[in-house]
Amino acid sequence: MDIVSRPRRLLLGPSSGIAARLGRLVRGRAEDGLWVRPALLGVIVMTAVLYIWGLDRNGYANSYYSAAVVAGTKSWKAFFFGSFDAGNFITVDKPPAALWLMELSGRIFGVSSWSLLLPQALLGVATVALVFVIVKRAAGPAAALIAALVTALTPVAVLMFRYNNPDALLTFLVVAAAWALFRSLETGRTRWLLLSAAVVGLAFLTKYLAAYVVLPAFILTYLLLGPGGWRRRIGQLLGAAGVLLVSSGWWVAVVEAIPASARPFIGGSVDNSVLNLVFGYDGLGRLVGALGGLGSGAARAAGGGPPGGGGGFGGIAGGFGGQPGLLRIFNTDLGGEISWLLPLAAAALVAGIWIHRRGPRPNLALAGYVLWGLWLLTHAVVFSFASGIFHPYYAVVMAPSLGALVGPGVVDLWRLHSRSLAGGLIGAAGLLATAWWGNQLLARTPDFAPGLGTAELALGALAAVVLLVAVFFRKRARVPAAALGVGLVAVLLGPTAYAVVTASRAEQGAIPSSGPATAAAFGPGAGADFGPRGSGGGTLPARGSGGGFGGPGGNTSPALLTYLEQHQGSATWLVATSSANGGDSIELATGRPVLAMGGFMGTDPALTVSKLRQLVASGQLRYVLAGGAGAGRFGASAEAAGGPDFGAGPPGAGAFPGRGGTAQSVMSWVTQNCKSVDYSGGGSGGASGLYDCAAAANNGS
Repeated sequence: MDIVSRPRRLLLGPSSGIAARLGRLVRGRAEDGLWVRPALLGVIVMTAVLYIWGLDRNGYANSYYSAAVVAGTKSWKAFFFGSFDAGNFITVDKPPAALWLMELSGRIFGVSSWSLLLPQALLGVATVALVFVIVKRAAGPAAALIAALVTALTPVAVLMFRYNNPDALLTFLVVAAAWALFRSLETGRTRWLLLSAAVVGLAFLTKYLAAYVVLPAFILTYLLLGPGGWRRRIGQLLGAAGVLLVSSGWWVAVVEAIPASARPFIGGSVDNSVLNLVFGYDGLGRLVGALGGLGSGAARAAGGGPPGGGGGFGGIAGGFGGQPGLLRIFNTDLGGEISWLLPLAAAALVAGIWIHRRGPRPNLALAGYVLWGLWLLTHAVVFSFASGIFHPYYAVVMAPSLGALVGPGVVDLWRLHSRSLAGGLIGAAGLLATAWWGNQLLARTPDFAPGLGTAELALGALAAVVLLVAVFFRKRARVPAAALGVGLVAVLLGPTAYAVVTASRAEQGAIPSSGPATAAAFGPGAGADFGPRGSGGGTLPARGSGGGFGGPGGNTSPALLTYLEQHQGSATWLVATSSANGGDSIELATGRPVLAMGGFMGTDPALTVSKLRQLVASGQLRYVLAGGAGAGRFGASAEAAGGPDFGAGPPGAGAFPGRGGTAQSVMSWVTQNCKSVDYSGGGSGGASGLYDCAAAANNGS
């Protein structure tokens, strides 16, 4: 028998080895049930389809960042600094890590909607998988699958992992840092804690201080539940703080050390300094609004600065997320993005901490509740009371913590119901409150999926009643388990519907939002209404496209672009626009550098009349686009379109708020000294908004 079987093993050895590996991939670990790995693969495939399906309908999504990607694929200097243009006049108003990912993809595959957005979608799939891995270590496979599913179906997650804002990479990185932290809690090895700190530092280079909101949760979890004695834990945390400082600060230090004349202007700052951007516009300015010299012109404009501060947006305190306050997370702006399962998460947090409060170290189950609970609460408090620039899509970073609480919580609530009446009451109350809240959220969009809210409430109430009856009459476990399953399906109906419709429609612009297009983009108290959700359109910026607030802006008429391309000559920049919002669509349509004189909204003090004359005299710039043609999303027509009143600037002031200062003087010099160009051949004269400054720099004006 051995003589016969040996040749068979030799012949089938390699194939059986491959088959065995494939079997292990599908089956998973030996200690797991046979259902775990197939179920996980099913969730991963579902997530991939949801995040990748029809991805190109979003076009270039946020054209501001997409234009910067074009620049980074053409210039390594622009790549390093995160420049808006390949001529390296000014950077975007965020650190460059998220751009690096898209720019590398663009360099490999060419710049397209797919090359920009697919990396974000893959980050989303990886985030869901990491949530599963983390929760499985702490609470088992059933809890991990629920956690992964909830994370994947959170509407704001579907939105942002199909988008090119920095929040996709930020969310993935902080979840990766949480994974490393759990490895340190589990093994007691310092290197994992140091890795966690290093990853948070990379997240800092993605969105500055927004990455640090997770630090209270990380520090307290390790300090309270980490292995070893207090001295060891404090020493490890101090070491991690050193790693965090280096990993966060190396790029900032390099940029600050380079002379301003040798690098682009730091967009969003008031003094051409990264530190000003970190602590001003992208830091404390987000929390408390304008801070005098700390906040940039853009921050004062969008955050609602003090009287006389030149705030272009006037009364939009809190920046598009509704009025700051305790219940902001449930308002019409944020409710549909993130709040669907918050009542169940709260019930899970209470029950989970109570059940696992006395477990032996390493108590990963308790550590999970503490970490994710603090994560969720910290972000909820920061987002609720932030009175500076705030957008609802920031809530994407809360999605992993929401899933990681609900998953273990559902399992623990099922276990607790058989031990005490209190357990059954908490589980039933959590399901009923969550189903009721889902019904309320769906009622805000009555034309979308009518009857779904009623079904969710009815199923949730039925599940809650069965759980309570089972407790009183001590029914077998399979009955309450089935009821809990029905209740979980019920409370997922609303967010799943929102997730699917978010993936099925186009979304473009600076302020994306999830859910049906019938939902208002800004709820009561937001201070402004810029139109319905999804109004940004679904096509790539093209010649002839205009744009509203947040969408592909500027004038990309064929006549204008053809004229500029034919007359650029040896100039570095194709044209100068008053803001990036007037220039991004031109840069995307032509692939050529556009000089955004005032940065994102036209309020950065990046250009003076003297500097403009130098650029023109040296032949680096010839044309300036002003007035309605270059106004983009913040131009003279903003008020007429239902947007904010930027005041009355000089003729052709375009995106610059009429509050005086450098911006106004630059555009005044252009309109008074440069020659108006009729690029259309129709005799429009100055109405075209295009000025030729070639002969103006040396005329002594």
